[in-house]
Amino acid sequence: MSHDDTTTPKPLFITPMDVRWQDLDAYNHVNNSNYLVYLQEARLKWLQDLPGKWYSPEAAPVMAHSEINYRLPIEWPANVEIELYLNRLGTSSMTIGHRILDADDATRIHADGSVTMVWIDTKTGRPVPVPQAVKDAVGA
Repeated sequence: MSHDDTTTPKPLFITPMDVRWQDLDAYNHVNNSNYLVYLQEARLKWLQDLPGKWYSPEAAPVMAHSEINYRLPIEWPANVEIELYLNRLGTSSMTIGHRILDADDATRIHADGSVTMVWIDTKTGRPVPVPQAVKDAVGA
């Protein structure tokens, strides 16, 4: 798929990601656990770019679910970028779709999947509403 493909929704956020030598496994591929680190970094970059508060000492997001499909290995050296999409927005949670692409050839999809984050009261652990800054950012 390309960035202009009409079957792919408009990304919420796109960011390049550095592939480091230390991320590799014995086969010269990025170790599978590092894909999750890359995706976490991309989500945090997106959240930090929001004009408004997405967390506070009283309420913050936690990971409730993650899914990743490994499509093509990432070999070093590599230039990759991560795309984030809104899959679903609930009252206290959101599911973000993600893709890790070859930055030089967007038809090469290294991974795709989704994560679900739930905003919780940091003292009780109970769900709280998704912050308005996040709702505004996704057009809700």
